[in-house]
Parts: sequence; structure tokens; C-alpha cells
Amino acid sequence: MISRRDVLLQTGSALALLGVVGESAARGESKRALPAPVTMGKHAAVFPLPFDAKKLKGLSERMVVSHHDNNYAGAVTNLNKVEDELSRVRKDTPGYLVAGLRERELTYTNSLILHEHYFGNLGGNGKPEGTITTALGDTFAGLGRWEELFRATGLSLSGGSGWVVLDYNFQWNDLRTYWSGSHTQQVSFGAPLLVMDMYEHAYQMDFGAAAAKYVDAFFDNINWHEVNRRYERALAMGRAT
Repeated sequence: MISRRDVLLQTGSALALLGVVGESAARGESKRALPAPVTMGKHAAVFPLPFDAKKLKGLSERMVVSHHDNNYAGAVTNLNKVEDELSRVRKDTPGYLVAGLRERELTYTNSLILHEHYFGNLGGNGKPEGTITTALGDTFAGLGRWEELFRATGLSLSGGSGWVVLDYNFQWNDLRTYWSGSHTQQVSFGAPLLVMDMYEHAYQMDFGAAAAKYVDAFFDNINWHEVNRRYERALAMGRAT
């Protein structure tokens, strides 16, 4: 049963999103259409690199394009395969098969989402801007302290796999930095604002095992305008709840 709070949350979130689009239009910014629903098994790797990969600082075109065309696109392909198998599930399908498919579904769904956010927050000049910088400073006792913690979280994953995600946590309406050891370890009620891929495929081709150099290059290429756009959208949605 859908509760009154759920209805208000959904309605408020939709209105908040419309408000953010309206504010962006008033500022002369490009509008971003809400993604259309996707039929199960019909996802397409439609998220293009939103920057010229030749112009990134310290990250090679070869590595970034390989990451996009193989790892991201591979997640999309695998998600389609899993969803196709799920469409065949019946009441007598063995539970272990259903559980395995559901686990893979979540893994590939989150991989798709996190990769799109990761590539979406690259291509900038690395210089913090917007209300997100003030919010980070207020939340973490200084922007420098937040960066220190974000970097340390990333390096804790070096030599392994995972993600570092700056999230807007809707449960408490605040900013949190989360560690994710796999695609399925994500906060349940949050919006990713800044995503850093720490799987080795994100840096090994350029840096070998020197993950710290990759983290430096990542920060040099953050598109803070996009991070701020995500924050303002999440903030509006949080207020609506």
C-alpha cells in the first residue's frame, strides 16, 4: 500500500525537479530532459562522453575511451541479458536462480548509474564552484577537510575495487561521503553528486598501481558545474520531502 508520505514525496520530488529546470532555464542554462522509462532488456549505452577525451589533464584518451566503451557499455549489455532472463521467471523458478538474477540486476543497474555519473562529473577544470562548495565547507569543517576525507577513502580502495561517492542523503538532508566495495553497496536513500571510480580499470592503463596519481588527476578534471547542478536538484527534492 502506498502511504500518504510516499505520495507527497513523489509529488514533491516531481515539482522540485520542475522548479530546478525552470530556474536553470531562467539562468540560460541548457535543459536536461528527464530520462524516459526503459523497457526491461532494452537499455542502450546512450550516455556519450560529455567532454573531449583528448583534452583531459593527466588522463589519457585511450584509457578513458576504453573505460567507457568496454566497462560501462559492458554493464549495459549485461543488464539487458539479466533483465531478459528475469522476464522468463515463473512461480516455479528455483529460488537460487531468482536470487542470483536479482543480485546481478542490482549490480549492473548500479554500475550503469555510477558510470554515467562518473563520466558526467569529469571534463571540468577542477576548480570548485557554486553553492556545493559552501555546503561542503559547512558540513565538513572546510572544503579542504572534505577533500582530504574523499581522497583517503579513494586510496583505501586502491589495489582493489569500488567507488567513492559524495551523496546527498535524503534521510537526513545532508552531505555524506560513502565508500562502496562493490556496485551493490550504496546508500538506500541518496543522490550521487560526485562519483570516483576506484576499480583498477579506471586508472591501471595510465598509472599502473599508482592510484594516488590517478586521484590527483581525477580532482584536476572534476566538472564542479555539474556537481553543483546535481546538488541543487537534490537540495530542491530534499526540501520537498
